[in-house]
Amino acid sequence: MEIISDIIRTAFYCMLSDYNEMYIDREDMGMEQARILVVDDDKEIADLVEIHLVSEGYSVRKANTAKEGLQILETADIMLVILDIMMPGMDGLTMCGRIRENSTVPIIMLSARSSDLDKIIGLGTGADDYVIKPFNPLELTARVKSQLRRYTKFNPSSHDDKLDKEIVLDHLIINKESHKVVAYGKDVKLTPIEFDILHLLSSNVGRVFSTDDIFERVWNEKMFEANNTVMVHIRRIREKIEMDSRDAQIIKTVWGVGYKIEE
Repeated sequence: MEIISDIIRTAFYCMLSDYNEMYIDREDMGMEQARILVVDDDKEIADLVEIHLVSEGYSVRKANTAKEGLQILETADIMLVILDIMMPGMDGLTMCGRIRENSTVPIIMLSARSSDLDKIIGLGTGADDYVIKPFNPLELTARVKSQLRRYTKFNPSSHDDKLDKEIVLDHLIINKESHKVVAYGKDVKLTPIEFDILHLLSSNVGRVFSTDDIFERVWNEKMFEANNTVMVHIRRIREKIEMDSRDAQIIKTVWGVGYKIEE
């Protein structure tokens, strides 16, 4: 294990040296450096994730406990969290729930648990994506990029364009520019993934979308196997926007087909 650690450490510092030159060029071009928090008690995995993210131009903070991770989130402007589920003390699921109490920052969970139930629980606590260990670092990086694109789109650094692009329906108002959602007169906090799903449905009033359609349009990738990802997110959206999630009036289920929103 010490030999592996030395190899990872050496490769990491070599990449940091190359990255410093690369990042100077990016700053000159006015590109923003995305800030990512990696929370994992396994130092080897945290270092590996850091190497790949830094090589892509991201700024990485690391924590080996959930408590430390929450402290970093309070003081640093983090744009995405990569969160391990199995950690001593407070686990990743509990930390995810704590984050979601006041933040919509994208969360990607890492776990060796691969059952559908584990994914449902992970997504159900508020995570935006779920990556199974062992994972391909390139796949994780691609998922990070996808979540950051969505996050920066709905949290623009500039508000020069004052035109509000709103969708106004019965009991529901969605502002695409400000990422604001009002349901039954109350402000609703949605994660970027949840907002994308709701915006897709509300932009196509009356049209039924299958779970495959929603997944491919929102995640921008093919769904190759049946899973409950979309269903879990729909359930969470309903819990936030419906008066009674068991009697949905905004997002309707078309049994055997998919979901839709009616005017």
